[in-house]
Amino acid sequence: MTGHSASHIHDSNERHHHLADIELRPAIFRSWERVRNRRVHWLVQCVAETFAVFCYCYAGVGATAAYIVGNILNLNIGSYGVGIVVALVVCTATSGGHFSPAVTIVHVIFNGFPPAKAIRYIIAQIFGGFLACLFVYWQWNTLIKDAEAALIKAGEYDTVNFSSLGPAGILALYVNPAAPLGLVFLNEFMADFFIGIVIAAVLDPTNFFAPPAAAPWIVGLTYGTAIWGFSANGLAANTARDVGGRLAAIAIWGTKASGGRYAAIAALTNIPATVAAYAFYELVLKDSNRSLVVAPVVTAIGKEYHDSRAAQLEHIRYLHDNVTIRYGSGSSADSEKGVDEQRLEK
Repeated sequence: MTGHSASHIHDSNERHHHLADIELRPAIFRSWERVRNRRVHWLVQCVAETFAVFCYCYAGVGATAAYIVGNILNLNIGSYGVGIVVALVVCTATSGGHFSPAVTIVHVIFNGFPPAKAIRYIIAQIFGGFLACLFVYWQWNTLIKDAEAALIKAGEYDTVNFSSLGPAGILALYVNPAAPLGLVFLNEFMADFFIGIVIAAVLDPTNFFAPPAAAPWIVGLTYGTAIWGFSANGLAANTARDVGGRLAAIAIWGTKASGGRYAAIAALTNIPATVAAYAFYELVLKDSNRSLVVAPVVTAIGKEYHDSRAAQLEHIRYLHDNVTIRYGSGSSADSEKGVDEQRLEK
């Protein structure tokens, strides 16, 4: 085995239990696990990233459709989705829970995440946003057509359709043409920095106030807070959501839906903002010796989570590298050599 002795694997299995220790899955699923863990683990991870961004965008874009169409047609509909919570709960265990190109790039810069794998993740994330927006458009198609007809009748189609209040604004993000782009950039950067700080905080195993089980809700509420407070000035917050949605809008309405100069701000600003937020947290707020201040270096539940994750990855490596396979963890593994997988997947 690569870098791990048999005794180390044995000790790990004594400390941690895998699904195979308590549940015998049907033979067809066990056979699929053998193929997936040895041959297509990277594809499964990319599918998880695609589906997670799909969940995030599907809920959020669906709520946007309700709001915009409801306003145009004077219908009493609309709500705010919790798509990011669903994405984190459903898919984090499989892919590591990136769901944003900015987060993936942070892992490349700070945690040794393989660049080639990062490219696959980013493509998968954007594809997830694109698919979600197409599905929302198909599901709302009749009412969207009614809304477009109402705008044409009112003589407002050309001025409203490709704006944050028009049908194209359901899928793609737009900003008021009169808004100063410098202010729009600052608004986007500050909101994304705010979100990035919270993501870094919930990943910190010494943070007593953010146990792993609470992370999806904390991140979801933070996204909601940013959107409620700052979306009126233009807020994308996720390259996958913005680029995926803009490509879907262009596919439906043509290049008029491209968004002009604002498109670059929406697509790219969250990346340097998230990197800056992570660097700020690492340099200022995180402390390897936090026990000298207020708490143990790692909380009990944080240590349990990270130990379990390490054992899961260790077990998957064992499955990947050996012909005799115990059917265990449902998570996929990384076959890239020389990468510290505990850091890579944290």
